[in-house]
Amino acid sequence: MRTEFDFGPLYRSSIGFDRVFSLLNNSQRLQPVDAWPPYDIIKNGDNEYKIVMAVAGFEDGDLDITQERNLLVVKGGKADDSKAEYLHRGIAARSFERRFELADHVSVENACLKNGLLSIDLKREIPEAMKPRKISIGGDSEASAPLQIEGDKQVA
Repeated sequence: MRTEFDFGPLYRSSIGFDRVFSLLNNSQRLQPVDAWPPYDIIKNGDNEYKIVMAVAGFEDGDLDITQERNLLVVKGGKADDSKAEYLHRGIAARSFERRFELADHVSVENACLKNGLLSIDLKREIPEAMKPRKISIGGDSEASAPLQIEGDKQVA
């Protein structure tokens, strides 16, 4: 039984969405979802987001946040305290790695750890060249001729 979707028909009517289709294909091949550490993704505005992760027992030095092009990786690991003898161990202190796919032009603005919650602020900043702009339609053929820069004329 085939479990992949066929995005072929969408390729015929869309331009520049190749990355989106490959993300959708890759999402089906991901590893099983690990529920630890728990996290929330919050949308604070049109272009502002926040990821809040519950990382009780971890300190600043135990966490590593890395942003690659369109990928945010949060890693956590603690040194094993082999001297301690636990009668009950209910606080999870195991190592973890959580990956988040980021859209184009999304970057990390800030990260802070307070009361066992790691907060990562994200912001999407679309470059001016990528924002929508109005295109005027010109009917005059002289207006559409390329502009020329005049230099000093040489006298013969």
